[in-house]
Amino acid sequence: MAVRLRQSLAVSCFIIGRGRYHQLVLHKIRIIPSWKMTNDAQQSKNHSSHAYKVDIGGMRIKYKDKSDCFTEDHLVSKEPFNQFKHWFEIACKTPGVGEANAVFLGTATKDGIPSVRPVLLKSFGTDGFKFYTNYGSRKAKELEENPNAAMTFFWEPLRRTVRIEGTIEKTSAEDSDNYFYSRPYHSQMGSVTSRQSTVIPSRDYLIEKEKELQKQYPDKVPRPDWWGGYILIPKSVEFWQGQSDRLHDRIKFRRLQPGEKPDNVLVHEGEDGWVYERLSP
Repeated sequence: MAVRLRQSLAVSCFIIGRGRYHQLVLHKIRIIPSWKMTNDAQQSKNHSSHAYKVDIGGMRIKYKDKSDCFTEDHLVSKEPFNQFKHWFEIACKTPGVGEANAVFLGTATKDGIPSVRPVLLKSFGTDGFKFYTNYGSRKAKELEENPNAAMTFFWEPLRRTVRIEGTIEKTSAEDSDNYFYSRPYHSQMGSVTSRQSTVIPSRDYLIEKEKELQKQYPDKVPRPDWWGGYILIPKSVEFWQGQSDRLHDRIKFRRLQPGEKPDNVLVHEGEDGWVYERLSP
């Protein structure tokens, strides 16, 4: 009997067999028989009759060649904002990068329990990196009790990543209004309809609520006070470029610490109070 399995890695395959013994080989991905499972997997098996493990250790693609490194002389700026702008503009023009402004936002509770989700960057400059969301969402609640956060951009066709760490603050009501009313009507309606991260009975519930609000606001949707902007004010910005031999290039900008003096060997003097350094991959 053939049973179809769809993995979250966008890999579709067939497992052939009966009972507890299953085998799959596709691009070096294999299902480990249940009798070979670790103790942790055995414990998980107590909660599922279809426990399995997928070995994807053989998945590997070519990154940059040694002739295409990212070195300090390739920096277009000695501060991170213009360097980010340069890489971002390249990403926007690169085929295969669907949304160059898509970024993974990492937050944590006051107890340090982390969570990550994609958001869309909507503005950036020397003041920081802006995005907009529901102030009642999980990320908003975590930011309220712990403003430390991180962003990661991953532009896969370029083999480039930008990691930003810092603190997040709410933007002004005026700023939130300006962005909200620049959005298409259906986007405004979606923001008002959804109380992000709350549990709902079904998708139909959302559709019916949207219809009610469309009748109430046929032309202009008022921005709710529980929706608005945030800005991440960076303390460090790291630019990463992948190499096939795994000797990746990492150049990190950070703020100069009180009393610290760049030696221009390990810590290089930048601009506007920033220094930069190369990190081991």
